[in-house]
Amino acid sequence: MTTHTNAHYRDITREQCKQNPYAALVPGQTIVEIPKFELECGETLHNFPVAYKTWGRLNHNKDNVIVVCHALTGSSDVQDWWGPLLGTGKTFDPSRFFIICVNFLGSPYGSCSPLSIDRATGKPYGPSFPLVTVKDDLGIQKLILDSLGVKSIAAVIGGSMGGMMALEYSSTYKGSGYVRAIVAIATSARASAWCISWNEAQRQCIFSDPEYNDGYYYESPNGVKPDSGLSAARMAALLTYRSRNSFETRFGRKLPGVKNTAEAERIYPTTKDEENWLLHNEGARSVRAGSPNHSLNNSGKLQTYFTAQSYLRYQGSKFVNRFDANCYISITRKVDTHDIARGQVPLDDNNDDPLPEYLATLKLPHLVIGIQSDGLFTFGEQQMLDQYLPNCSLKKLNSPEGHDAFLLDFEIVNSYCQEFLKKQLPELYDDNSGKVVLFENWKDFVQSVDNGGNSVFGEAEKDITNW
Repeated sequence: MTTHTNAHYRDITREQCKQNPYAALVPGQTIVEIPKFELECGETLHNFPVAYKTWGRLNHNKDNVIVVCHALTGSSDVQDWWGPLLGTGKTFDPSRFFIICVNFLGSPYGSCSPLSIDRATGKPYGPSFPLVTVKDDLGIQKLILDSLGVKSIAAVIGGSMGGMMALEYSSTYKGSGYVRAIVAIATSARASAWCISWNEAQRQCIFSDPEYNDGYYYESPNGVKPDSGLSAARMAALLTYRSRNSFETRFGRKLPGVKNTAEAERIYPTTKDEENWLLHNEGARSVRAGSPNHSLNNSGKLQTYFTAQSYLRYQGSKFVNRFDANCYISITRKVDTHDIARGQVPLDDNNDDPLPEYLATLKLPHLVIGIQSDGLFTFGEQQMLDQYLPNCSLKKLNSPEGHDAFLLDFEIVNSYCQEFLKKQLPELYDDNSGKVVLFENWKDFVQSVDNGGNSVFGEAEKDITNW
């Protein structure tokens, strides 16, 4: 990994990893301190951290840059959640490109968030962390890129929430020459009512947890967090990341294997009332882990515990160990505010939708990849982008997996992206153009951890039935 900072951006990686255990989960990233930034909401952040990770190195013209934008609960570690796209001869090729991923504001993985210390109080921001937007993230990323000496960006690539950021780059830098190409995957130009509603349902899961305490749980004397609420929010989110057919094919009405429940943790009823109580509350955190239904089923009772439930509980439990509830609230609110036309076009007294006309002004080359089975960012939203963007290529992933397909169908995504980039950036693929200085030993500069093919930070796992 290459690290570049200047006098204005102090490297505080070690300090921040000590303060924030979530930041320490990301190997090899750099965390710098930015002196000042005014947010879109009008508030100003002072001396705050921003985390990023890079691969490869800049060429002489400092224009061989690919900016990768991560999804909602992702981190700066592209190698973790999009690893099959990173490597020599792949979309993110560190031998010829300088690749950078900046951790969004509000994320627990190193950048300024509710977990960060508010210098005015000496305590974590918690629920007083200000509203941050995708437009704010773009401004922060520009500061980082400037500090690294970047003159222009070859391509911006992102999926889901990261795709929102990619489209924001297209909007902000249209006609400037600063950005040459955009790849937006499974995303939208603005948050839909459907997306906003799912985000609200997830936030309500957190709010309903009595340990949430209006967001002031960091001060809890016993260190208890709103894990039940955050776990439930994650379970709800997972239902939007996969399709109905994906769940049906993988789980159906199967019973979980006994291996998933420790014998010592099971509860067995001794009376009929206790049996009914356990059956009613099975899965609640007030009841010890495990289910009486393994024994009940063996006795010919009705089946009430299924593999699909076991999977959701496993994912919820895993998520609370790597994410923070206040951060989740902050980021989902950020998604709700997303609208690339906001502030760009005047309000229409006739209530006409300004988005189609505004999209027509974005003339950069765009590759839009949609997923036929996506129930969160529907394929129709990708078709709308293709219809109104004047220089757009639309590709479809015919996957049954739903929204998460962009983190699963690596080979297809890689082929679509490479085909597009080679067409738009021919000189950066021509070793004789003078713009390419091959960095063949880039792996010697990368710090990473082998996670066995499963994502620590991304939305998807290699095999959702492997738990």
